[in-house]
Amino acid sequence: QVRLVESGGGLVQSGGSLRLSCAASGFTFSSYFMKWYRQAPGKEREFVAQISGGGEGTDYSDSVKGRFTISRDNFRNSVYLQMNSLKPEDTAIYFCNVPIYGRNYWGQGTQVTVSS
Repeated sequence: QVRLVESGGGLVQSGGSLRLSCAASGFTFSSYFMKWYRQAPGKEREFVAQISGGGEGTDYSDSVKGRFTISRDNFRNSVYLQMNSLKPEDTAIYFCNVPIYGRNYWGQGTQVTVSS
């Protein structure tokens, strides 16, 4: 079955950096777009970034463009989110996502807290 496991979250000061990882299993990893979403307290889950199966295409939300970089390693079945210049408003639970034939699969999330 599809399994996504995020790691790398933590507490960081404003302006700092974190690198999130998502280990995937149970599907042909290189065939699918991979995405990162986040959900802040009291807010809806929102799209952060996505990367195509081969890694050649990426897309970002306006709020993170220029600060976050999504990448993937198809040999390790993993996707990453490098987050630089973090702001307090980036505080959220970050989720890894893969849409497969119209169904969304999610990891358990990893907490990112940015202090001011």
